[in-house]
Amino acid sequence: MGLVARVVEESGIPTVSVSTGRDITALVRPPRSVFVNFPMGNTFGRPRDREMQTRILRDALGLAATAPEPGVLVDLPYVWPEPFEYFAGETTPEALAKQLKK
Repeated sequence: MGLVARVVEESGIPTVSVSTGRDITALVRPPRSVFVNFPMGNTFGRPRDREMQTRILRDALGLAATAPEPGVLVDLPYVWPEPFEYFAGETTPEALAKQLKK
């Protein structure tokens, strides 16, 4: 996504990448990015956690407005609420629904 962000930026549209892969993001160096230490596929937090998702989105948009230089990478302070193997094991819709209700 960082490479796509650069192309979009060249047309004058500011971008911010939200990443769960800090090492890859640091290598690609998108114009602006925030890192959340969450499991892959959960960039904005757990499903249906609107409060967390909104905070991460606001942080990302805030960086679009305030980034002092291109290539900035900001680590966001959020902590994943469960061990990373949270969705490991059975992944039927019923099993996932049961996990989300906890």
